Amino acid sequence: MRQGIDTVEIARIEKLLADLDDEALRDFFSETELADAGEGGGRAQKLAARFAAKEACCKLFPKEICLGTIEPVDFSVSRNGYGQPEIVPTEKGRAVMNLHGVSEIGLSMTHTETSATAIASAEVDPVRAPWYGKLVYHLIPVRRKVVLENLDRVFGNTMEREQIIAIAQAFYGHHLKCFGEFVKMAFLSQEAKKKLIRIEGGEHLENAREEGKGVLLLTGHFGNWEVSTVAGISQFEEYHGLFHFIRRPLKPKWFNDFVMRRFRNAGFGTLDKAGSLDDILDLLEKNEIVVSIFDQFTVKKYGIPSEFFGHQAHTFKSLAVLAQFTGAPVIPASSWREPNGKHVLRFEAPVKVETEGRTRDIISRNTKRFNEVLERIILRHPEQWIWMHKRWKKVREER
Repeated sequence: MRQGIDTVEIARIEKLLADLDDEALRDFFSETELADAGEGGGRAQKLAARFAAKEACCKLFPKEICLGTIEPVDFSVSRNGYGQPEIVPTEKGRAVMNLHGVSEIGLSMTHTETSATAIASAEVDPVRAPWYGKLVYHLIPVRRKVVLENLDRVFGNTMEREQIIAIAQAFYGHHLKCFGEFVKMAFLSQEAKKKLIRIEGGEHLENAREEGKGVLLLTGHFGNWEVSTVAGISQFEEYHGLFHFIRRPLKPKWFNDFVMRRFRNAGFGTLDKAGSLDDILDLLEKNEIVVSIFDQFTVKKYGIPSEFFGHQAHTFKSLAVLAQFTGAPVIPASSWREPNGKHVLRFEAPVKVETEGRTRDIISRNTKRFNEVLERIILRHPEQWIWMHKRWKKVREER
């Protein structure tokens, strides 16, 4: 078990309390930490122990600290229902934990009259592949080499080989389930479809539409995206006909026709990835929702190089261009399957889009920011992404 240990002199925190007001202290401590520390005697000792805990958590991930990926503020201390201290990470902190396969961080804190010490312990909860995932991995290894190369690229420096293979096997099991769910959907009633999925964060989508500029939905191939789309978004009856997906035709043609028919029946529009700019602008002007499937490789003509999981990947630039010049909010959307078989469709708070500076630089920074959002989503349930896709392949001239 990996452990991080840190000690903080209480005098250092006493000086911090003397020099900073409550507002400035929020740069170092969460609202919960400041409230738990109170205002009376012992406040400095309690905050010193919490600061030591933050530093101890960071020592579990030395590379990410050196790269500036996380900071002590990305970990805070709270109390669970039994009064025991526990670590609550920010989104960035949770993403780094997921990258290392760390499910929780155990915590122990103590202090003397002069110093406070904390020990953080990384608790690993490895992905467990189902038997049918292992079977497909060994007997029908579709693009297995690509899957393992992609997983090695992302997790090769943070996980053991056995765990990477387990994710690959779970990935094949996930897609076998997706196929079964996709077929089953054709025979389910609308009520049964509603019971199949839970929606989270719908208020983010509603608030974004209130701005009246249309909405750009940032998403990718997460979970069973076809099932979650049809069963989930169709529950927003007031949005019927307002969702429009930018997507490539699927192969073979009969499968594409089947999917498109299901999309149209659910009230969704579709747009080609090429040549749809005028249509997209018209839809945003009408305050409708344009869905950008952002996690795929694109040719040189339509994209720019951008970092994805620490490696250069050619990425669509259209979303950054649209966000900058229309002012439409960008809302991340994702889905996943829970262990009980139920699906979750989640909408998140809008991504902060930069608008100041040189256009080329703005597009580059915003594209990187969108990729970072996708990284965090993928790391929550890594076995439920499309690792067989050649996301990092070399750029060629457009075809």
